[in-house]
Amino acid sequence: VMGNSSEFQKAVKLVIDTVSFDKDSTVQVFEATIRVLGSLLSAHIIITDTKQPFGDMTIKDYDNELLHMARDLAVRLLPAFENTKTGIPYPRVNLKKGVPPDSNNETCTAGAGSLLVEFGILSRLLGDSTFEWVARRAVKALWSLRSNNTGLLGNVVNIQTGHWVGKQSGLGAGSDSFYEYLLKSYILFGEKEDLEMFNDAYRNIQNHLRRGREACNEGEGDPPLYVNVNMFTGQLMNTWIDSLQAFFPGLQVLIGDVEDAICLHAFYYAIWKRYGALPERYNWQLQAPDVPFYPLRPELVESTYLLYQATKNPFYLHVGMDILQSLEKYTKAKCGYATLHHVVEKTKEDRMESFFLSETCKYLYLLFDEENPVHKSGNKYMFTTEGHIVSVDERFRNSLWQDILPGEEDSAEKIKPNELKAVNFSSNCNRVPDERRYLLPLKSNYMRQIDQMVGLI
Repeated sequence: VMGNSSEFQKAVKLVIDTVSFDKDSTVQVFEATIRVLGSLLSAHIIITDTKQPFGDMTIKDYDNELLHMARDLAVRLLPAFENTKTGIPYPRVNLKKGVPPDSNNETCTAGAGSLLVEFGILSRLLGDSTFEWVARRAVKALWSLRSNNTGLLGNVVNIQTGHWVGKQSGLGAGSDSFYEYLLKSYILFGEKEDLEMFNDAYRNIQNHLRRGREACNEGEGDPPLYVNVNMFTGQLMNTWIDSLQAFFPGLQVLIGDVEDAICLHAFYYAIWKRYGALPERYNWQLQAPDVPFYPLRPELVESTYLLYQATKNPFYLHVGMDILQSLEKYTKAKCGYATLHHVVEKTKEDRMESFFLSETCKYLYLLFDEENPVHKSGNKYMFTTEGHIVSVDERFRNSLWQDILPGEEDSAEKIKPNELKAVNFSSNCNRVPDERRYLLPLKSNYMRQIDQMVGLI
């Protein structure tokens, strides 16, 4: 993204020369997929891109090593999908020995249902349907378990019985990327069923999770807020939201619901202004953190970046500057940036998650770099849930399965690549009217109302 080809090439060579997955190590299937598999695939796509929009990122004598490594890792993750009665994968797998004998039969919705982007890209690059098939089966299995009454999903499920262990339906931890990947899978692969599931899920979220006034920027009532409810009854389960929810305005931008995104983003930004960070859990009734640490998460920055791309309103540059200055002031340590142990006391932990560089820094950098090839090259890019760049490419929109599965030509015929008809796919960003571009995105009385709501004034 920064155009630093020598460092990129050095890093790729280091990975090719030193990384092996043949280890007696038990990993989380979800984290290994989004952090490791996703980065290998993204780097492979960048290296093999004939246009090279980021500068010369090619590797001399590159022989698809990263793609082979990605396949090796994915094959080691596949045992997680075996021996489950529902097709929903085990949460952990040993890279050498498969599923540990004492393995947990419970997994969260996001962990099991957010594998389709990486597994689907791998399948389509290799022309091997296995990986996409198991990931898609898991998504459909979760989808089939939603409540008949509300259409909502819970946050923890038993992979053998399909019984919901965690009945909380929300947009944060345990659920977040499931919704994100329904939409992003459609953007990438053009499979209509992904969009239909997403639209259905989005409708149910609006019906049961959203509280507050109907319109973001007009009318009376409380600011819009998405709460945690019981998946079967739609009844409020608690009065906290978590920092992972701050991804949702960014997702709303991708589907064109920019007005609602503006309102929800303002709420999270108000919490940031109060503490100089986002507490992991914030109790909106008590106006205080429930879980006070901040592990340098990117979600608010990501939504800020996407809202700026959609509205070009300089307000979001100010938000980005605010976030950057808070990070410098409170989290900078001798050898990097540290997790805040307590957002009020500003105590630090000796820990910097990989997503700080992969996402938090990347989205901040892109927010301010208007001329970046991501924005200017004419290529369309999508970010995985871990911030890895993937080009929205015709080759991911064609299913090759008929070429490799003899006798299944008929079923393969049905999978026609659908042209993306999402609301704002053709770039509407430059057609934002001037009066919207230079006023506050939210009327000042509504801004004040949100500031009051989080105890800022």
